[in-house]
Amino acid sequence: MAYTDIDSTGVSDFSNSFTDYSVDGKETDSATGEQETEYVNSKAAQYLGYYKSIPELKMSIDAKATWTIGKGFTTDDATTLLLDEIRGFGKDTFNSVLENLIREYHIYGDAFAEIVWDGEDLVNIKPLDPGTVKIIADAKGLVKRYEVNSGSKTVTKFKTEDILHFCRNRIADEIHGVSIIDSVEEIILMRNEAMTDYKKLLHRNIYPVRIWKLDTDVPSKISIFKAKVAASKGEGEDIFIPKGSVETELSSVPNNSTMNPMPWIQMLAQYFYQAVGVPQIIIGGSQELTQTAAQIAYLAFEQTIEEEQLYIEEQVLSQLNLEINLEFPASLQQNLLDDGRKDGTQEQDLNQPSNLQPPAMRGNL
Repeated sequence: MAYTDIDSTGVSDFSNSFTDYSVDGKETDSATGEQETEYVNSKAAQYLGYYKSIPELKMSIDAKATWTIGKGFTTDDATTLLLDEIRGFGKDTFNSVLENLIREYHIYGDAFAEIVWDGEDLVNIKPLDPGTVKIIADAKGLVKRYEVNSGSKTVTKFKTEDILHFCRNRIADEIHGVSIIDSVEEIILMRNEAMTDYKKLLHRNIYPVRIWKLDTDVPSKISIFKAKVAASKGEGEDIFIPKGSVETELSSVPNNSTMNPMPWIQMLAQYFYQAVGVPQIIIGGSQELTQTAAQIAYLAFEQTIEEEQLYIEEQVLSQLNLEINLEFPASLQQNLLDDGRKDGTQEQDLNQPSNLQPPAMRGNL
């Protein structure tokens, strides 16, 4: 007989069963104090794979590049004539070269281009594959030279003045930039895993899982039957089975017993665009936004792009000794100020007492 004394009640201990979320510490990729410190992007191929495979990532990076270049650049006549001769790989323009480099540093963290000189005159700028470029820094952390591996055993060494290097989002004393993909990689994986699972769930509505009970255990006969079932499913045809030879039952999940994945997928999409700093309305998103909310999102994006443009302008001046001004595509700042003034005026007018009396009350009372 079992004992049922209430004093025998015990309490479980889950103190070691759950682990609190934590983030591993990291150190900067700085100069080690040795005569030379080398850095090459070992994840370059993976980053490019993300860019070419994930449409929302590609669209976001392309949007930043397109908006940063905007309507192109303005400068003096002499610089315009010089930059109009830039051909990149042969069919480029100076605008397309800059747009290419902006994509690069968002994908890889760094963007490189070979500067071709004819004496002291700039002749061309040719973008390079960041995965083939090695940054060499001296003991003080200053870039000493670049080495480019073109796929052969020969490595070409370049002086710092012969490489145009955009090093974006550099942290502390690191000798390289930081890819935007690192911070959104987990979001990308979660969202695509959820969409893959949902795709399988939708397919199960068309081809549900069935349990087949056969009256034989002969492998060859089972294989023949499996092939016939697969053929009937693939072609959408009926299958005819001798009565009593096979039993089947549907293996299904009861209705309303599973979570709807769509809110989770949509939430991850919104989180992704917040993380990369590109509002969905910029790339044609149809999310429900009021006009004011859309304008504020656009204005916030405008500040980001203007900062990008400032960075490019400063680097072109610093590394090429050329002064350019990148034009912003379209600003809403003045429109928001005008709307604010109108709203303020209307509100002020409503709050002011009227000097006019209703018609029935005019005259002496």
